Formats: sequence, C-alpha cells, structure tokens
Amino acid sequence: MDGRGPAIISTEDLWLIIIAAAMGTMARVLALKVDYKQYPSYPNGYLIHIVLAFIAAAIGAVAIPAIKSNNYTAVTFLALAVQHFRDVRKTERESLKSLEQTEYTPRGDAYIDGISKTFEARNYFALVVSLVSAASMEIIATYHVPIIWQVVVGIVVGSIVYQLISRFSKGNSVGDVASVRFAEIKIEGSVISVEGIFVTNLAGTEIAQKMISEEGVAVVIEAKEKLATIALHNFGQRQAILFEATRTLGAKRYNFTRKDYDTGKVILLFVPIVKDNDKLLKVIKNTPLLESVKKSHAVLRSKVTED
Repeated sequence: MDGRGPAIISTEDLWLIIIAAAMGTMARVLALKVDYKQYPSYPNGYLIHIVLAFIAAAIGAVAIPAIKSNNYTAVTFLALAVQHFRDVRKTERESLKSLEQTEYTPRGDAYIDGISKTFEARNYFALVVSLVSAASMEIIATYHVPIIWQVVVGIVVGSIVYQLISRFSKGNSVGDVASVRFAEIKIEGSVISVEGIFVTNLAGTEIAQKMISEEGVAVVIEAKEKLATIALHNFGQRQAILFEATRTLGAKRYNFTRKDYDTGKVILLFVPIVKDNDKLLKVIKNTPLLESVKKSHAVLRSKVTED
C-alpha cells in the first residue's frame, strides 16, 4: 500500500474528461469572439462566461463516463444545467435592462431579448461540443485504439460539431439585407429633412441648426429586397441600429430614426462625439438582424385561393 486510495477513474476516462471539457470551453471562448457586436466587452463579463462555459463543458464531459458506470443521475445533471442556462438568460436580460438609463440611446426590449437568448445558446455550445467529443472518444475506445488516437478523434469531432452549430446559429446582419450610405442633411427653418423625408422640427435655434449642419451625420438604409423592409421598419430593429451607432461614436446631441412608407428607406440622424464615417458605416452594417423581426419567405407566401 502506498497510502493512496484505490483508483476510481481509469486513464482513458481521465483523458476523455479533460479533452471534452477543454473542447467545450474552447467552443464558448471562440463564440465570445464571434459575437463581439452583442457582447458588453467588460473584462468581468468575459470571466463570468468563460467560467460558466467550463462548468457546462465539465457536465457534458462527465456525463458519458457516468452513464457508462450505470450512474444515470448524470441525466438529471444535464436537466439542471439547462435550467441554469435559462437562469443565465434571465439574469442577463435584467442586467441589460438596468443599464438602459445609462446608455446614449436605449437598446430596446427586442435587442435585449436577442442578446440574452444568444448568451443562453452559447452555453449549449459548450455542453454539446463536450458531450459529443466525449461520446466519440468513448466509441472509438471500444475498438481498443491507443489513447492518442482517442484524443485526436475527440478533438476532430468536437471541432466539426462546433463549426456546424456555430453556422446554424449565426444570423444575418443589416449589411446582408440592406445598402447603407450617407445622405445630405437639409435644414429649412426649424425643420430637418433627409432626401425629402421629414426627420424633426426641433432645429428652432441657430445653435441647433449650426450643430446639426456642421457636426451631424445622416445615413440612409435601403433594403435590397422588399421582404427585408419589414425587418428594417421594425421599431426594435431601428432602435438596435441607433444604439450600436451611438454606442460606438457617442451622441453629443439629437438622435433620430425615421422610416419612409413610400420608398422603404430608413433614416438615421444624430450628432456624434467622434465623427468617423468609415466606422459608422461598418457598425451599422454589422448590427445583427434581430431574430424577433425576421420573416420567412415560406410563411409570407400566401396559399389562399378563391373558391
């Protein structure tokens, strides 16, 4: 006796848990980089989500060895993990709503709902990738291949699964469905318009007129096809675009979005703190197209026929 207790886990199972947990955590870390647009970019936020990812990946990693040893309570842990992820979504929603009053412009309920759903879904990334990696290593182990090949199979399968689910969950952005360009601001008395579209009548003073004409920027967003106009005209989507623009460049004064029912154009006008036209176009094009406003071609296709 060397004073140590009996081994309760085999070397193969130990490698399986390590590789699966690492693959699941890595999947979440990569997803953090992909979704920089929807992420608060706070250092503590990164730490929280990486730790949650490791916990989710660990649950997925130990599930297969637990089931193999006839310990079916592992399924219960998976169910608890799902409930925990939903709590993460609820917590994130409440946190973002509490920050609404401190932003240049509010995100809006639609954008907050999309962000919180994304955070919940990303935790499933870690769980699914680690679970599949562990399962693939366990299957290949039944053929009595060396541990090194089990590790290789776990990494390759985990990478493929990550690519598949990340592509599945990746949504479109405004730039995918619309063209974005700058437009001239026209001031007549107290009325401000862009390309003949009324924006506001709040430019009643010379100071306001001078600030808007010298420092203001106006952007026209036009849908590439008529179906996309439905999403762009949604108030939540326009609020999300305005939020991303003002969060990136700041808002000195005034911020408006207007839509034109005849042409389908969406107007964005505000006075930024930092005037960087290239960055403004980029951030508008990269604004996510909210899931709650997207419409399917198949759903909109009418099947009603006259009797």
